[in-house]
Amino acid sequence: MAGKTKTRKPRRFRRSGTLMMLALLLMGSAVVRLALEAGPAIAREVASLQDSDKAAAAHNGEPNRESLPSSAELQTMLAAFKEREAALAAREAEIQDRAKALEIADQAIEKKLAALEEAESRLRATLSMADGATEADVTRLTTVYEQMKPKEAAALFEEMDPGFAAGFLARMQPESAAGIMAGLSPEAAYTISVVLAGRNGAVPKE
Repeated sequence: MAGKTKTRKPRRFRRSGTLMMLALLLMGSAVVRLALEAGPAIAREVASLQDSDKAAAAHNGEPNRESLPSSAELQTMLAAFKEREAALAAREAEIQDRAKALEIADQAIEKKLAALEEAESRLRATLSMADGATEADVTRLTTVYEQMKPKEAAALFEEMDPGFAAGFLARMQPESAAGIMAGLSPEAAYTISVVLAGRNGAVPKE
């Protein structure tokens, strides 16, 4: 009976194996968790170090190669600058042409104004001479009518326009005018008298 009995391991050893298994699992889980948490942290730290290096390089005057434009971009920028410069030059030339045109127009206007002023001066002088000549002619003709015989002068005044005849009579000496009026027909004498009265009535009293 004693020889057939099976040998059993102590419970202490079985418990130790279980605890060892649990410990290994916990350690594995901790390692996995540490790896998962440490990866992003390490990546952030590396990026921070790179940013620090870039900032230090910029502070030291070293160009950032990543921010430098490419050759194609430089060619595009240069072409845009040249196009802008050509447009500005064309605009400046257009403004200069307009300024020259305005200057020429101003000179032409000044010449025309000077010519108009000169023509106006000549016209005034001509009118003044004409007025003087007309006045001299009227005075001379009035003298001729005064020296004519009243009957002959009356025949001429009979054919004149009443306003025109009244103008001459107003210039004559009263005696000469009265002699001519006496030789006129009643209708002509009345009409000329009305014109003379109207002209004298228009003269201010004071």
